[in-house]
Formats: sequence, structure tokens, C-alpha cells
Amino acid sequence: MDNKKFYSIFTPGMNLYLWMIFILLILMAFYNMWVTIVGLGVFCFLLFINAKNKREKSKEITKYLENLTFHVDSATKDTLLYFPLPMVVLQLDGVITWYNSGFSEIFEGEVLFEKPIQSFVKELQISEIMSHQDEKNHISLDIVYNKQQYHIMGNVVKIDSIPGSNYMVVLYWLDNTEFKQLKTKHFNEKMIESIIVIDNYEEVMQSTEEGNKPQVLAEIDKRLSNWLSFTGGVLKKFERDKYIFIFEQKYLKQLEEKKFDILDHIRGINIQNKIPVTLSIGIGMHGTTFMENDAYAKAAIDIALGRGGDQVVIKEGTHLRFFGGTTKELEKRTKVKARVVAYALRELISQANHVMIMGHQNGDVDSVGASIGLYRGVRSKGKRAHIILNTYNSTVKNLLSRLNHTEEYDEVFITKTQALDMITENTLLIVTDTHRASFTECPEALNQTEHIVVIDHHRRGAEFIDNAVLLYHEPYASSACEMVTEVLQYIEKDIKLSTIEAEALYAGIAVDTKNFSFKTGVRTFEAASFLRRAGMDPIAVKQLFQSDLETYIAKADIVKTAETYKESIAISYAKDNIQNAQMIIAQSADELLNISGITASFVLCHANDEILISGRSLGDINVQVILEKLGGGGHLSVAGAQLSASNMEEALQKLKIAIDEYLEVTTNANNN
Repeated sequence: MDNKKFYSIFTPGMNLYLWMIFILLILMAFYNMWVTIVGLGVFCFLLFINAKNKREKSKEITKYLENLTFHVDSATKDTLLYFPLPMVVLQLDGVITWYNSGFSEIFEGEVLFEKPIQSFVKELQISEIMSHQDEKNHISLDIVYNKQQYHIMGNVVKIDSIPGSNYMVVLYWLDNTEFKQLKTKHFNEKMIESIIVIDNYEEVMQSTEEGNKPQVLAEIDKRLSNWLSFTGGVLKKFERDKYIFIFEQKYLKQLEEKKFDILDHIRGINIQNKIPVTLSIGIGMHGTTFMENDAYAKAAIDIALGRGGDQVVIKEGTHLRFFGGTTKELEKRTKVKARVVAYALRELISQANHVMIMGHQNGDVDSVGASIGLYRGVRSKGKRAHIILNTYNSTVKNLLSRLNHTEEYDEVFITKTQALDMITENTLLIVTDTHRASFTECPEALNQTEHIVVIDHHRRGAEFIDNAVLLYHEPYASSACEMVTEVLQYIEKDIKLSTIEAEALYAGIAVDTKNFSFKTGVRTFEAASFLRRAGMDPIAVKQLFQSDLETYIAKADIVKTAETYKESIAISYAKDNIQNAQMIIAQSADELLNISGITASFVLCHANDEILISGRSLGDINVQVILEKLGGGGHLSVAGAQLSASNMEEALQKLKIAIDEYLEVTTNANNN
């Protein structure tokens, strides 16, 4: 007898009393047998009554359970038949085996039994249903049927417990059309803030006769108002060249479909203004508050202006989208900003106990030349300085070999590891020729100090060093070396540059302007003139760019194997395992522009498990916009990208797709 049965004997009730009587009768037998016999008779009668009661009670319980089961089955059937949600049961091949009245109403009473559900709703292929299972076999997916939106829930159920038995799929249809419509309405009615800036206001006003200036401004206001009138938004001018525009999100799609053609309309204003008017628009959206959207809009307009203006930037949280930006930057002739930056930089240098300078990875002569110029500016204020340099091309190698003969530069160039050991919270870190943290020689150094200066001329991309205490970012400038040359003249009144330092700065300008052919303005020649007076020798600079026979042959092979794409674009690639591949493809891209009928060129090569792309243009095609689609950046006429692709064929295909998308957008914009 197990413990449960043993303890049940002593449970209060009839059994306990009968046992007590039986024990007393046994004791009584020792004293009086006749009384014991009578007691046994009574005891047997009690046993009979107890057994009879148990049988009757068992029958009552059985009947109760049978009635309860019947009621439960009836309730279950009623629940399934009149379940408030549409419900359907499918076989594993999608055939409908049962459905309730709610499900029948969706299909307007059509006979559905033993028909595959995919014949009524194409989206409900059984494979599609099964693909939306989670680890617990629960199904969840959304479909649209007969203009109604449904959220379908369900699970896979086993018919019985017999091994190898069949399964069925039970689906519940929740009509959430009203919820979806409400959600869409809420999304569409969210407010978006945009900031509109006439990004060349000063230049336009200076080039326009006094009597025509009010007409130009009035025409800008009129065209903006007409363009935005359909949105019912609020357009307010808060400065002479700045507007704020608030509108509902549902109208943004229409503006995007038109590719923000207001840029073209404004550029078409011609009231005897010698310089075309250009706009930049920054749009902030998907912020949790109006204040956050305002911050997004301000960040977006900064990016638009940093990329050269005449474009639209939409900032959705951390995601950025770009429209426009196909025109050339206009040179700003005033040097006021260069002077202000120089004074601020001079103060920062004076307050620092140590200065580190770095450019971008795989340093070129513009990056390294600007770093050398900044080194001289720091040393003129009597401060210690180092230049972080890990990798560089052959032109830089020639430059460094000449610097090795200068005793002062013996320990100036340091590696990334050395820099991280030396940097402190009081170190001033100057970044030049790039504004992208991940592209710098030592990205980790940016987190080691709060004193950061950025000097760059590339059009701004999505990634930006946003914690700089001083930012000098001018996309109209030809090169970082040009910008540094201007700053040096204000850091120290009579700054003394050595011949090699002047030549390093001049070499950077010469490379980025293609020997003063591209992006060359008045200030470019003024910077070159200053360097010439400092002792720069053009012949010595030319010798820096001399290449060996192997390099020359490699460039010739690239030019020879180039193919023409879309009639005016040359595309080629370098063979594997060539030295100085990055420099060679850049020079090869320049060479391809010398071919008649070619307006843009792209050359690719393998490098460190990546594929590098160098793009060049004569100005009609914006290679920066094209290579931005592949994660790169640069200028309208000079750009580059690092592409992750399994092979060269895949990279070429991605490049051609990016070119096609760009040409489609520009063609549509021109047609409009």
C-alpha cells in the first residue's frame, strides 16, 4: 500500500469511524462474546450502508462529469462557430477544411470548403505562411485583401498524438484596417521642419546692379511661395538669406518625386544677375519632439552647405538622403574666414602643451603637404608637434625622402601606436584633408582629447567629426594645402617656410587641381604665389611626381584596356598585385580624361581585400554623387570610394548601376 492510500485511511469520514468500531469490537471480545456478536452484526450492516452510499455517489459524479463534458463540447463548438474573429483551418497543402461564419463574411459567403486558400488570396501561399513562424510555431503576418488590411495570427496544431499523424494550420484574421489608417494619418500629419538658405547670397548681390537687387529677392520669395503653396505649410523669412518652412510629412513624397525642382527654378532666375542664385535646403524629420526636428534640420543644412550648396539634405534620425548637388562650387574671394580661423587656431595652439596633426589613411601629397604646413605653423608658436603617418603613396615617399635630409624632421612623423601612447587630454589634435573620422590615420585619437580642429575641402558626407572645437570646412577650395597656406599667413605675420615645406604645400595644390586645371580660382594662384616667394621650385615639385618605367607601363595598360560606357564615360581597372595601386588608378583616371569625347572616368583596383575606385570628371558629370552611392565621396570632379565586393565583375556592375541611377536623375531634372 502506498503512502497516499495509507494516509487516506485516517482521513476524517466514514472509513475512520468504521475502523474505530472494528477495533473496539476486537477489544470487547475479551470481555463479553455475546455483545461482540451483536456488535459484529451492526458493524456488517454499517459496511453494507457505506458501500451502497459510495456506489450512489460514484454514479452521481459520473453523471455530473458526463453532463459537464457535453456542455463543454457544446460551448467549444459554439465558440468556434461564433468566434468573434474570422477563423480558418487549413491542411498543410493550404486546402481549407473548416472555417467559421466570420471568415465566410470576408469572402461574401463564397463556398470555400476543400479549396486551397491561395486560390482566393495569392499572398497566402502555404510556403509564405510557414515562413512567418517563430520558434514556438506561432504564425504572424500582414496581408491586404479586398482593400482591407488584416493581421493574421495562428499556429500549427497536431491533430492527435499518434506518431506520424497529420498537422493542421489554424489562422485567426484580425481586421486592423482602421488602426492602419489611423497610423498612416498620424504619420502623414507629423510636422516636418526645413531650413532654406540662399547659399550664395553675398556673391549674387555683389554681381547684381543696385536697382535689380530687390527684384531678385522678390523673385526668390515668389518662386518659393508658389512651389510650396500646395502643402499649406508655413514659410517665414527670418534672416535676409534664410527661411524656415513647416509642413506636414505627407507632402514630402511629392517634393521628392519632383526631385526638389525648386533648385532648378531658383537657378533659372535671370534679372541681370551675373551669378545664378542657388539654394540649400535642410529637412529634419522623425524626431521625438519639435526641438529634435529643429536640431535635425540645422544639422541637415550644415551638411548641405558643407557639400557645396545647391542641394537638399533630409535627415531622418541618423539616416541622410541627398538631392541635387550637381553644380560646381563658386569660389569665395574674401579671406575673412581664413583670417578668423587662423586667429582661433593660434589661440588653441598657444593653450596646448602638445599638438598632433593627421590626415587621411593612405596619405597623398595634399594630406601630407597640409600636415607639414600646419607643423610649421605650430613650431612658429614654439610648441611641440608631431604628424601621425602610417601609410602613403609613392609621391609622399619621395617627399619624405627629401625631408629625411632635414634634421628637424627626424622624429616628427610617428605611427598610430606611438600617437596613442603620447596623446593626453590637453593635446590639440588637428585633422586635415578629411572630415570623416573613420578615414583618419588614427580614429581612436579622436576619443582621447576634446581639443580637435578640422581643416578640409571635401564636400561633406554623412559621416562627420561633429565634436571639433574649430571647423574650417570650405568645399570651394582647391585643396587642403591651399587652405593651410592661407591660414599660415595669418598665424604668423612673417612666417618662415623652408623650401621643402613650400614645395610640399605647392605639390598638394598642383595634384588636386591637376596642375591648375580644375577647381582653380584667384585664391589658388595667390596661395601658389606666396609659396613661390617662400622659395618653392616648380622643377623640384615636378620631380616629386616622376614615376618609374613599371608604373608608367601599368598606367598605359589601364588606359589601353578602358571601355566606354554611356558614350562619354571611360571605365577601366588595374591588374592585381601592382605597387602603388591607389596612386596609379588616380593618375590613370586623369589620363583617360585626355581622350576625346570622354567627360568622366572611373578606374578600379584591388587593395587589402577591398576594391578602390577613383573617379574623375571634366565637370559635366558629378563623380562625387555617383561614388557616394557606393560609400565614397570627394568633389564634383574628383572623388573616390572603397567598395566591398567579392570580385572585380561585381564591383563593375555596382559602379554601372550607380552611374545609371545618377544619369536617370539628372536627365529627369533637365527635362523638367
